[in-house]
Amino acid sequence: MTRKLADDCFVSDRPRLLHAEALAILQQRITTVAEKEDVALVDAMGRILAAAATAHVPVPNHTNAAVDGYCFAAADYDRAHGSTFAVTSRVAAGHALAAVPPPGTAARIFTGGVMPTGHDTCAMQEDCTIGTRDGVTTVTIPSGLKAGANVRKAGEDVAAGTVLMAAGDVVRPQDLAALASIGMAHVPVYRRLKVGMLSSGDEVLRPGAPLGIGQVYDANMPMLTALIASAGASSVDLGVAPDRPEALHTILREASRTCDVILTSGGASKGEEDHMVTALELLGKRHLWQLAIKPGRPMAFGQIGDCVTLGLPGNPVAVFVCFLLYAWPLLRRMGGAPWFEPVRYTLPAAFDFTGRKPGRREYWRGMLTQTADGLAVDKFRRDGSGLISGLRAADGLIEIAEDYGDVHVGDAVTFIPFSAYGIVR
Repeated sequence: MTRKLADDCFVSDRPRLLHAEALAILQQRITTVAEKEDVALVDAMGRILAAAATAHVPVPNHTNAAVDGYCFAAADYDRAHGSTFAVTSRVAAGHALAAVPPPGTAARIFTGGVMPTGHDTCAMQEDCTIGTRDGVTTVTIPSGLKAGANVRKAGEDVAAGTVLMAAGDVVRPQDLAALASIGMAHVPVYRRLKVGMLSSGDEVLRPGAPLGIGQVYDANMPMLTALIASAGASSVDLGVAPDRPEALHTILREASRTCDVILTSGGASKGEEDHMVTALELLGKRHLWQLAIKPGRPMAFGQIGDCVTLGLPGNPVAVFVCFLLYAWPLLRRMGGAPWFEPVRYTLPAAFDFTGRKPGRREYWRGMLTQTADGLAVDKFRRDGSGLISGLRAADGLIEIAEDYGDVHVGDAVTFIPFSAYGIVR
């Protein structure tokens, strides 16, 4: 079986990586591993295109009326004074006129109706006056109408041969409409990555069980399930691994045979009870990265055969932040999309923060706020990596670069909205 990724794709010779260095390693060495499949158009929402979508027909496919009204040839119309035409035909949407209208006449036409041969302009019905002349219905068009008014030309939205979407694009609701408009009933996409989620620690319990002394409920698993879905992958719950090496080895070994990625939370450090790192070393390749970021720092990247393993910290805030920074773009890339870089906005700070130590990149929970001077971003007042309340209050992350010192009200700071990752209120 051909390997999907190089054995040493996570290797680094640096004892401590800056955020940009960690991203560079992932961006350079991670490739698409997902296979391709066809899905029905209605099931393509959020999927990653595996081939370009090209328009083989123009959109719209024919020149048509944009309004209910009357169409005519601009060459027959007196723009300065208006004109009165005999109405000799009727055109409804879906029923093109077979005959060519006589010169100097108008046709009653409805929105979407194919423009008759020789006609190039439409007047809205509410602007027209209907009458009769010698028993023939007439329409008086007021002055001032431009040639080509109220007409949608064939191909004005999409010309035939246009590449509507590229391979690697993620399908959004508006893209579904565009794909439907060119007649695509089925869409070539990449299969969703299968991501196994494993929590670890004797103190970790799933919600619903009675809580004992020193135990905590597993807040990471449901959060990661949603985050994995937001990255376009599907998740598999591998349960909670006890602090016993042999049990952990069995779970990881079995999961690596069916999963593209195994995502673990907790046990990413090298303490006596952190068996995750040792298990990865015994079963495959493991590279422990010490990252110059907060929250986060210890991250384990590796492989068991063809399965990529990511060891996240245990505290929920650190899990959330590290997933967005590293796991989210990695899953997108492995799943068929280009490397993802979130949009960043520069906003004035609505807070003061003094005494910051330079040398590491920090990510603070930020809330958008409207001030007298416009939009600004405030900081959640507490920084603990176990404070889920900060994540819930936040609209995104305030990114403080390694060389940035104290922050004062009005200073420009970088803000990454959660909406960049598909997380909206």
